Amino acid sequence: MDLNTLQQNYFSLLFVVFFVVYFLFFFNKTRKNNHAPETSGAWPVVGHFNLFGGPDPPHIVLGSMVAKYGPVFTIKLGLRSVLMVNGWEAAKEIFTTHDAIVSSRPMYTAAKLLGYNYVMFGVSPYGPYWREMRKITTLELLSNRRLEQLKHVHVSELENSIENLYEKLREKRDSEGKVLVDIVKWFGELNMNVMLRLVSGKRYKIGEEDEMNRFREVVREYFDYLGRFVVADAIPFLGWLDLGGHEKTMKRIAEKMDRIFGEWLREHRTKKGSGEIVGEKNFMDVMISAVEAGGFAGYDADAVIKSACLDILASSADTITVMLTWALSLLLNNRHALQIAKDEIDNTIGKNKQVDDSDINKLVYLQAVVKETLRLYPAAPFGAPRVFSKDCTVSGYHVPKGTWLIVNLSSIQRDPCIWSDPLDFRPERFLSEPHTHVDVKGRNFELIPFGAGRRHCPGIALSLQTLHIVLATLLQHFDIYMPNDEKVDMTESAGLINAKASPLQVQLVPREGSIRSI
Repeated sequence: MDLNTLQQNYFSLLFVVFFVVYFLFFFNKTRKNNHAPETSGAWPVVGHFNLFGGPDPPHIVLGSMVAKYGPVFTIKLGLRSVLMVNGWEAAKEIFTTHDAIVSSRPMYTAAKLLGYNYVMFGVSPYGPYWREMRKITTLELLSNRRLEQLKHVHVSELENSIENLYEKLREKRDSEGKVLVDIVKWFGELNMNVMLRLVSGKRYKIGEEDEMNRFREVVREYFDYLGRFVVADAIPFLGWLDLGGHEKTMKRIAEKMDRIFGEWLREHRTKKGSGEIVGEKNFMDVMISAVEAGGFAGYDADAVIKSACLDILASSADTITVMLTWALSLLLNNRHALQIAKDEIDNTIGKNKQVDDSDINKLVYLQAVVKETLRLYPAAPFGAPRVFSKDCTVSGYHVPKGTWLIVNLSSIQRDPCIWSDPLDFRPERFLSEPHTHVDVKGRNFELIPFGAGRRHCPGIALSLQTLHIVLATLLQHFDIYMPNDEKVDMTESAGLINAKASPLQVQLVPREGSIRSI
């Protein structure tokens, strides 16, 4: 409307009458449909994408906005509205009252190109297919019962990895008896071999380090791009431009991963056809049998099998490595806590007995170290994005169907209203009230590093088992130092997985009275 016409009495009167009518008849409706506050600073067309460009990670940037906008607010990613949840009370409401409504994933480009056109169950829509895949994955690989049956895989791989460290000491120790180790690489190789054996029955042997590193790089790149939003996600009508070439890169990564898993699948089918499979089946064998049983009509059989194996292997190996890295980094920067953890192992297990999974329940301080690590540095600080399948109300705000949901786990778990000195590493907080009985399994909404609700991470048991036994074993065998006693750089990286931004090289020396000699 031309502003000049408002100077005319007729139009001015019409405007006033319209405003009064609107206020009287629609005010109550407007109040019912009030929306969460939208953050300022959006750029034209692209919205708040500028918040994701660094230098600080997005979960830190968005968490800092709570003081101004409250724990629930919205941002714009292009044309899409995203509800940001930064408070445990809103998270509890969402994952209980509205759980079914937020159990689906948004359909975005990376999920389509890297997730076999949404067949990969981690990014698939909520429904019968997802429920069946979740059931198979849990029962056949990730349940406590199944993990106990597969315990020998973890034990043997951990023994091999510890022996590799002793071999390095024999060959490369310095005058002080120390050896410099890229501990992130060591964590990564250990976890990758465990997951490879569980998923495909394979492992990388000594002498195949280059091949292992190439595969780990592909997996890391895969996860990096799986968490990216591109122009097509924010502004669909401009998607054909592929600004930055991200879609082209995603297609290249997807083709590379598909070739690898396709070759494994052919090998497994050949062995199955020749009757070579004897004894314990790995997850790929299980998926082949599940598909052949006819439970996935309407889906491409190969895509179902490859995507399920890729999802389990890539997500577990990468995230567990990240969590172990943060845990050790925190201990190295807090050497009093490191000493308490070692003393607990010595006093509870002893120096002449190898720590075992059955011993973990006795190591209460070590469990607190893991909880505190997951509180401060959740591997996926935003979890995975979700989408509202219906209109609903969250914290009194109207949320329209189709709105994306991101829960800022990092912000919730560093909330000063819940956690005293929230940025400090204090495992002791979990040894006394009010946090004694808080766990990480999605029941206590102030600490949900694995998410919550029916779509929480299915690998909680596997992650906790690995975190505890690897840390306990490493601390039982070695004294660990930073070169020149320097502090560990705790800078976080951006992305779906919150990896430590800088490398972590440590010096190891066998502990006095170690159960294994060099």
